[in-house]
Amino acid sequence: MAALILASFTSPCRADELAPYKITGDGIAESLTGTPGDAARGRALVLARTTTCILCHSGPFPETRFQGDLAPDLSGAGNRWTASQLRLRLVDAARFNPETIMPSYYRNDGLIRVGRNFAGKPILSAAEIEDIVAFLATLRD
Repeated sequence: MAALILASFTSPCRADELAPYKITGDGIAESLTGTPGDAARGRALVLARTTTCILCHSGPFPETRFQGDLAPDLSGAGNRWTASQLRLRLVDAARFNPETIMPSYYRNDGLIRVGRNFAGKPILSAAEIEDIVAFLATLRD
């Protein structure tokens, strides 16, 4: 038990901490976690109504009713953007359009109207960002 508690304090990156990243051009070339994400987990995150994409976006998800219509369809996202570009759009969409309604999923500073549960921490973890990037990159049609 003591080892488990110690491990939680010595973990290199807790869920509410931001991993460092470098923006190059219009993207973040390197994975936030140092490893590729899992596309299957990313798909599940995209379709989760409680946190992410499907509330505003639609896409090639025939099993999902009531898809969003406030943002572009995600069909072909992997053709329109590279993994690097997708990563930066998830991390900080306001970088491209300060008036966007898309949340900055991996920022914790300079934000306004932040829900109490998300104050001082990102909406998604670095691993979740990578999982979503991996999935969106597979949407080629």
